Amino acid sequence: MQGMILAAGMGKRLKALTQNNTKCMVKVDGVTMIERCLRILDKKHLSRVVIVVGYEGQKLMDYIATLGLKTPICFLQNPIYDKTNNIYSLSLAKDYLCAEDTLLLESDLVFEESLIDALLDDPRESLALVDKFESWMDGTCMELDEDDCIVNFIPGKHLKFAEKEHYYKTVNIYKFSRHFAANTYVPFLTAYEKAMGENEYYESVIKLIAMLDTKEIRAKRLTGQVWYEIDNVQDLDIAESLFAATPEQYYEKLCSRYGGYWRYPKLLDFCYLVNPYYPPQKLTEEMKSNFEILLTQYPSGMRVNALLASSNFGVKPEHILVGNGASELIKALMERQSGPVGCIRPTFEEYPNRYDANEIVAFRSSAEDFHYTADELIAYFDTREIRSLVLINPDNPSGNYIPRAALLRLIDWCKAKSIRLILDESFVDFAEAEGETTLLDEEILARYSGLYVVKSISKSYGVPGLRLGLLASSDEATIAAMKKSVAIWNINSFGEFYLQIMEKYNKDYARSLLQLQKSRRLFVEQLKTLPGLTVFPSQANYVMCELTRHTSRALCCALLQEDILIKDLTPKIGNGRQYIRLAVRNDADNEKLLGALQGFLRRA
Repeated sequence: MQGMILAAGMGKRLKALTQNNTKCMVKVDGVTMIERCLRILDKKHLSRVVIVVGYEGQKLMDYIATLGLKTPICFLQNPIYDKTNNIYSLSLAKDYLCAEDTLLLESDLVFEESLIDALLDDPRESLALVDKFESWMDGTCMELDEDDCIVNFIPGKHLKFAEKEHYYKTVNIYKFSRHFAANTYVPFLTAYEKAMGENEYYESVIKLIAMLDTKEIRAKRLTGQVWYEIDNVQDLDIAESLFAATPEQYYEKLCSRYGGYWRYPKLLDFCYLVNPYYPPQKLTEEMKSNFEILLTQYPSGMRVNALLASSNFGVKPEHILVGNGASELIKALMERQSGPVGCIRPTFEEYPNRYDANEIVAFRSSAEDFHYTADELIAYFDTREIRSLVLINPDNPSGNYIPRAALLRLIDWCKAKSIRLILDESFVDFAEAEGETTLLDEEILARYSGLYVVKSISKSYGVPGLRLGLLASSDEATIAAMKKSVAIWNINSFGEFYLQIMEKYNKDYARSLLQLQKSRRLFVEQLKTLPGLTVFPSQANYVMCELTRHTSRALCCALLQEDILIKDLTPKIGNGRQYIRLAVRNDADNEKLLGALQGFLRRA
């Protein structure tokens, strides 16, 4: 068995990174792609590795000579790499292909060693390695039957994304037997190149052979092995995390992305906080049916969006502002504060992070579970000079909840002290309480013009991709000024359309909240059975826990190896103890997390 690597391309989409180097010389987490590949192949007792070089070929050959590989390396030059595609590069190596069994790889891949082992261990002689199609993938795909026969070969430009569930992506790693190469593939390659020219792709030859129904080449489906194809800087950024040198580096790099986890399709995200039971399928279908017009037309301006929010939440248009997520409104609101600002610690840090740290006056609960009441806040801040008070209710990360009646007392105290109260109730809909929980109410807003209520639609309604948030207050001057300060088109057409139709689905939303509360109760009961875990009460869609036998970082890294992401709170709390936060997802996902937690926590 020999290896063969096609490495002649220029990698133009990586721009400056390939200005003076071929693509496979780009580093992923400090290791070049070609070295990572060759180190793996060097363990497989191959007779040789044939490498077709072109762009910056001498640099590549000189570099490989420094790696100290045991396997002999043979180089072939593609002198017209800038005028040809990979069919020409492979045709240069056709004599080698006919000489013995071959592992054929492209050089812009990063992959686990187990992926190569899967090919080598399979007794079938000629195989195309494939993986289930995911949203991050691009290029040629296949459709397979139950016997792994290739029934359709689909170039990237002909993909029908509505049918993507049936697709498998070619990994661009193949195993060719000598007989298949000599008797079938190379003759077809030669004929195809002669007929179609040198600016074609060798995958097209595989397609022709597969369509003959000779079943000489089958698909080898991956079963979770990690790989990535590097075409641009976004691909490189993803691969940097997937192939980080240590689990801790992987965790840190993943968390530093702050979302975008559709590029990690196997990942279960218990870190970011959204409603797992909303939106309903019908709402999603309604948005899909309007996708094209929403994509191609401008959204309305701020005045219209305020009307939509006013209708949905029962607040006067002049008292409500729609934001590109709550984060846009938090920034704009905190920029309008002056003097000392009170906050609770630990809490959602976006508010204090948007203000002068020297002007923050922090209340810290002395309770083991970080519980506190409105009366405790009043007692603490009554003797301290603050101009504003920020309260997250339920709080993040503790899940602490102050009932509405107590909040009304806090509002009256703030009014008497002329303290602005910024109340973030992004999670209040998840609270179990008799009667109303929200203060998005005209009568309450009119009670004190210094009350500002912030709400994240993303979290409550499970639509974080739409980036929607609200700010409501009877302080009309501030609301009007903020409307002028944000962009006139600060939300897109998809967000506006969602606001337009959301009222029709209020009953579905109410049902989702009841289901979430039920799932949370079950989740908490099950968490309490795990050793070394103290579970704090929560009225939000997440649960804060203290670890008593393990470090939070060790747990987070261990779970990430099982494609589960949770929040490490220990750096945030900073009291020398170990804490995590777990989002409440649907029951099936929660069961997966519980199983992984149990496996880790029950270790000696």
